[in-house]
Amino acid sequence: MIGWGILATGGVAGAFTRDLIAHGHRVAAVGSRSLASAEAFAATHGIPQAHGSYEDLATDPNVDVIYIATPHNLHSENATLALEHGKHILVEKSFTLTEAQASTVVELGLQMGLVVVEAMWTRFLPHMAHVRNLIAAGRLGEIRSLHADHTQNLPREDTHRINNPYLAGGALLDLGIYPVSFAHDILGAPVDIDAHATFTRSGVDASVATILTHENGAMSTSFSSLETRGPNRATILGTEGRIEIADTWYAPTTVSLYDARNSLVDVYDQAVSGRGMQFQAAEVERVIRDGNHGSPLITPEESVTVMRTMDAIRAKIGLRYPNE
Repeated sequence: MIGWGILATGGVAGAFTRDLIAHGHRVAAVGSRSLASAEAFAATHGIPQAHGSYEDLATDPNVDVIYIATPHNLHSENATLALEHGKHILVEKSFTLTEAQASTVVELGLQMGLVVVEAMWTRFLPHMAHVRNLIAAGRLGEIRSLHADHTQNLPREDTHRINNPYLAGGALLDLGIYPVSFAHDILGAPVDIDAHATFTRSGVDASVATILTHENGAMSTSFSSLETRGPNRATILGTEGRIEIADTWYAPTTVSLYDARNSLVDVYDQAVSGRGMQFQAAEVERVIRDGNHGSPLITPEESVTVMRTMDAIRAKIGLRYPNE
């Protein structure tokens, strides 16, 4: 069995590890900058090996692929370490801090002949496969617009990671990456980008609204905020119908298809065990076994393109991280 290494021990790392273990994947080791943290994480999840450094994890012979769950500003550094030690990688979104970093990581993966996948877990969920199938079958006709929100009521303390500009905190990279990546998935890369934002007292973006225009003239809009919790639904409008994705759209949920007469004609509601993060793990393992470089569900090249859009949005709202 392919052996997973977990790099970092925060909340998302725990959620991913629980889904891995519950669905029969082999977690070989965990690594942290603190041995005590790694040992506590290993004890909680029944992982056989704990490492007190990321380099020790990257050199563990029982680890084949490393899941990187550090803050955004460390993704490029951690991904490079893993690849240089011959490990495949699954990197949490946002993939890196900038397009330039993303390009460097992807190029290194190509040079090393290793799998590089962004952990945009929504792309791998069954209800999103259903959405793509409906569109491919022509059920919407020509798509005119897409809208998705990602709004949460998150901690306000300046010391919290989400409010720390040195850790690339803020709404855009944590929350806005979801609807931006969704727009890329359905409509392709934008040809024109506009965005507006408000900021916290610590200097990170509190709320971001985007308008993206795509090649066929379709527009996608999004609103992301760390100050308020909304319904978090998504809608795709076409000339022959529309798709409504219930809350929470980026997690396993219900998909409803309406025709041009506003009649409900299809409902997809498939239960998913756990949080649903196991689907991206299964895809990574498939890609590794097939000897490919990345997944067609989100190719390494597309991760670079998404980061190019994120860079453009930041330029529009005047957001620059201190450690860029």
